[in-house]
Amino acid sequence: MQPLREPAAKTVTTSVTDTVTETTAHANTVQKSIADIARFLQDNFGQKLTAFIAGIEDPKQVGKWSSAQNSPRIDSELRLRAAYQVFQIIELQENCHTARAWMIGMNPQLEDDSPLQAIAEDRHKDVMAAARSYVKGDL
Repeated sequence: MQPLREPAAKTVTTSVTDTVTETTAHANTVQKSIADIARFLQDNFGQKLTAFIAGIEDPKQVGKWSSAQNSPRIDSELRLRAAYQVFQIIELQENCHTARAWMIGMNPQLEDDSPLQAIAEDRHKDVMAAARSYVKGDL
């Protein structure tokens, strides 16, 4: 008779935790204004990198978005929201410093591009898949 496998129970717990994390990150993202998201990204990555993520040339626009003086175009907003949501997924499982490092570092699942670069190139689903793998401990 073989003993019961412990990893199966652990996998269920991990799966539930991952689902809660993703649901929480999604809820945080849709409930935040774009000004709040721009401010958060500016605080964590700086104006230049946040402008890069959004696909704009003028970093000062990020400051205007952060203070709600104006709003980004829809394509820029989609990138900012994607970056915020993925950051939240990693931060909820780890911490702010790990999330920042994960977002700016090379990622083998993204052909060694950083998640932020991939988001800037509108590869949001690829980045989300990489984040899910990281959270599950696959990479």
